[in-house]
Amino acid sequence: MTKIFNFRKYKLKYFDFKLVLMTLVLSTMGVLIVKSATMPSGGSDYMRQIMGIAIGIFCMLFIAMVDYHWVMKMMWLVYIANLGILLAVRFFGTTGPTNAQRWIDLPAIGRIQPSEFSKVATILFFAAFFQKYHEKINSPLTVFGSLVLLAPPVFLIFDQPDLSTSMVVAFIFVVIIFTAKISYKWVLGVIGVCAPVVGYLVYYINKTAAAYFAGEITMNSIHYQIRRILAWLYPDFSRDMVLQQLNSVMAIGSGQLYGKGLFNESLQSVKNGQFLMEEDTDFIFAVVGEELGFAGSCILIALFTLLVLECLWLATRARDLSGRLICVGMASFIAFQAFVNIGVATMLLPNTGLPLPFISSGLSSLLSVFIGLGFVMNVGLQRKSEII
Repeated sequence: MTKIFNFRKYKLKYFDFKLVLMTLVLSTMGVLIVKSATMPSGGSDYMRQIMGIAIGIFCMLFIAMVDYHWVMKMMWLVYIANLGILLAVRFFGTTGPTNAQRWIDLPAIGRIQPSEFSKVATILFFAAFFQKYHEKINSPLTVFGSLVLLAPPVFLIFDQPDLSTSMVVAFIFVVIIFTAKISYKWVLGVIGVCAPVVGYLVYYINKTAAAYFAGEITMNSIHYQIRRILAWLYPDFSRDMVLQQLNSVMAIGSGQLYGKGLFNESLQSVKNGQFLMEEDTDFIFAVVGEELGFAGSCILIALFTLLVLECLWLATRARDLSGRLICVGMASFIAFQAFVNIGVATMLLPNTGLPLPFISSGLSSLLSVFIGLGFVMNVGLQRKSEII
């Protein structure tokens, strides 16, 4: 029987101090940037961020001692708990400024966003699922069964509504099933189905843009998500919908090479003029670019790259498939969110809200990453010395 703490199996010489150091550096940068971002509005979110880091580090180190094989055996409990918290949001959740119902208010803890923890639950469940059914991974029953199991949590998140987080969960699943060595026949089949859909979507967007600029349809007749894409492609379509991104790009550009410095009170600052919205969450990279400049932005991106590579390196040394999938799942989680957040802030992608791991303000987002990395560290403690 697998023990929850199985210290005899752990090799303390494999304790990943590099991973801990990178998380501490990123977290420290996050506190400083959040404090600077909220300074013009007199916010104190950085104190909650510090509390979140303290709790997160404790959770990460504690979970690093929990044998992930024990969690793998609890896979169905993880899945049911995930659905439970998402259903709790649907029936008992509270709404935010955009009228989206994504949070639950808990006594003594405060407001949490369960969909953030759903990302880690997805990684753990499907790591166990594909470990259990690895010999039958290419059978239609396993593939379609995994899709059926993925659908409820993705739908519940999408229905909050939270398209961006549902995309993260779906992306994590795709990376995990690919890493589990699903046959290329399935991969090519999915590409064959998706390619025409993507092609039609591109055609529909261009057709809609042409009809709008020709005066044949009104903006209100266009679906909101299509409007976002059109505003990104054609800023003149709706300046209001891309104003945040335009101001973000202006802030990043104004930082030049070394930035204007943290906590600056310059009247020429885009942030200090309060032209940025959600400057401590979805658009926090704009503050990074303005106050730390190109050099600081590159350092931040380099740290994320090193963290993702460390997770992938641990995946190559994992003792079994489930450990490898946990590491790859967390790497995809961090990489995807960082890429999308920075892509939106630099206007390389349409506007969608995702926090920048460790940097954006938000207790749930912070804790979910720490918890996930705790499991990665446990995989590392039990890793093989030779490459698989």
